Order: sequence, then structure tokens, then C-alpha cells
Amino acid sequence: MKQPEIPASWPLDRPLAVSVNVMLEGWAAPDAPGIGPMGNPLKPGVVDLQARSWADYGAKVGAWRLLDLLDREAARAVFYTSGVVAEQYPDLAAAITRQGHTVAAHGWSQGALPPYLTRQQEEADIARCVRVLTKTAGAPPAGWLSPRCTPSERTSALLAAQGFAWHADIFDSDLPYQIATPAGRLIGMPFTMEVNDMPLYVRYGNEPDAFPRTLTKIVEGWPRLGRPYGCLDITLHAHVFGRPYGALAFLDALAVVKASPHCWLTNHAQLAAAWSGQERNSG
Repeated sequence: MKQPEIPASWPLDRPLAVSVNVMLEGWAAPDAPGIGPMGNPLKPGVVDLQARSWADYGAKVGAWRLLDLLDREAARAVFYTSGVVAEQYPDLAAAITRQGHTVAAHGWSQGALPPYLTRQQEEADIARCVRVLTKTAGAPPAGWLSPRCTPSERTSALLAAQGFAWHADIFDSDLPYQIATPAGRLIGMPFTMEVNDMPLYVRYGNEPDAFPRTLTKIVEGWPRLGRPYGCLDITLHAHVFGRPYGALAFLDALAVVKASPHCWLTNHAQLAAAWSGQERNSG
């Protein structure tokens, strides 16, 4: 099987690129998370203040804990940040950048899904994110992940028009690739869901230890798969695994990557920059 072309900066003896993503999510009033630890949803039209309070933990406590742990582990992450969170907690966005991480955009509010918006609404949502994240984080966001990871048919073109470098609503590839739009090109960044606290822990009800256990299975089994080069995400939400038990599971996951002879720890910003270059090798 012909091997895919990869950037020259990719270490050839470590075929599995593992990225760390932190989801820093918020909901603009009157929206609230549609899912929370209580399980049973409230009646339609009733704001779930318990779920909103649970989500607010991410910006108030969880993200700060994760920043401390990432610093201690010498790991750099992309924080996919809702615009409303950066507006409400500007010191947090500034701290993320100051500690060497990347602030990317995660929509204005998790309650505003791109497929439900008109073109004008989506364009305004993206522009509002750019303004607030630029002001609070100190630089325009280069990457985008839609709420629910669900874009509209026009999202990539709107992002290219507003100067984004990568778009992570991508589930059809193991490796980044170029997306051509009428407004220009950007990198399609694959976003993997296997090691993600939201489906593993919240949606499917696994214990937090399923997080590093799933990662271990993939990492140890990777050489058996035949086609070596690929990207894998470690994704945690600040309001979910920013809590103590989840944070411990995250530390265990980082240890798995660091101990593996065929993994290298990276993030979407670094991969997008590498993929935007012209130099390639075929492994």
C-alpha cells in the first residue's frame, strides 16, 4: 500500500500524532446544556440551571486546573473556546495564551448550531468570535470547531473568508488535508472521538478510567493496523474532565503517550502549520 505524504517535520519513527484538545464551552442565555449529570431532561421551554451551573465549572475551575497540569507535564494544547466564555472570562483566555497554548474558536455559544443559522447569522457568529477572541487571547483564532462538531455546507468557505487556517469539523480522514473553497484554502483537521470524555463518560456512562484504557488499546495496537501514519485526539471538556477524577484520568492518558515508542505529542495548531508548508516526504 502506498504511504501518504506527510510533512517533513513529522518524526518518521513515531507514526501516531496525538493532539491534546480542551473544550472550553459556554451557552449564551437563555440556552443551557442539553445534557448534564442528572440525566433526566427538564420539560421543553424550562431552562436547566443545574446543567448551566455544571457547565460553568469549566471556566471557573476546570480550565485553570488543566492549565496547571499541562504546564507541569510540558504539554501544549488547543483550547477550543466559545466566544461567550472569552467575553465573560477574559483573564482565562489571556492566561491560556500566556502559558503557551492556542485559543481556537468553538462558536459563539454551544446553543447556536451552524446548520440552524442563516448565512448572515453564521457569518456574524464567526466574526463575533474573531473579535472577542482576538481581544482577549491577543491574536485572531486560526482554528475552528463548530458547536456539536457540526458545520453547515458553507462553514468552510466562511472561515476561509475570515482568515482561518484550519477547520476541525472533519471525520473522514486519518490525516489533515487541504479544503478548497471559493474564498480560499484551509486545512481540514481530523477530529477523532474515541478518546473524548463527552461520549465515553457523559453519554455512554463509562467510568473515567475508560479514557486512558481506550487510549492504551489504540496506542498499543497501532502497529498491527498496517497503515502507519495517523492522527489521534485526546479531548477533554473543562467542565467534565477538568474535575478531579477526570483530571487524573487525563494525566494517565498523557503518561500512555509519553511512554509509547511510536507516538508523539502535538496539537492541531502545530499540525495545521506543518500541513500548510510545501515540504513533504512519503515516509
